[in-house]
Amino acid sequence: MANTYTQLYIQIVFAVKGRQNLVSTIWKDELYKYITGIVTNEGQKLIAINGMPDHIHILIGLKPDKSLSDLVRAMKANSSRFINEKRWINGKFEWQTGFGAFSYSHSQLTNVINYIQKQEEHHKKKTFKEEYLDFLKAFNIDFKNEFIFDDV
Repeated sequence: MANTYTQLYIQIVFAVKGRQNLVSTIWKDELYKYITGIVTNEGQKLIAINGMPDHIHILIGLKPDKSLSDLVRAMKANSSRFINEKRWINGKFEWQTGFGAFSYSHSQLTNVINYIQKQEEHHKKKTFKEEYLDFLKAFNIDFKNEFIFDDV
């Protein structure tokens, strides 16, 4: 769209189904490169990606002609298929239903990138569930505890 100028930064967070610790340090870099390719092929910019064995954080620059839900659906569906085709786990790999998305200004990017890069450090002190609930509260997002996480 001509004469459209935007600056939209979104941190996306989603978990492995049942919050299982299935994302192995052995292949997580290959997975992150694959997800980066998905985002790029969707015409968006991946700025930072990292996570833990049970969840992932992705910071993107989102263009206004792309639906966030469609982008996350593409990331989750294609990366799940990729993991299953590689047979990196016994059984079927799935991401949990839903995701969190949090917007930031340009001036906040350095802090968000540092936060994403230091996931291992953060999770020495806080569980993923605690981290996620903190995000929801900090961004003043209404939620019901019983719908936050699918249990196994």
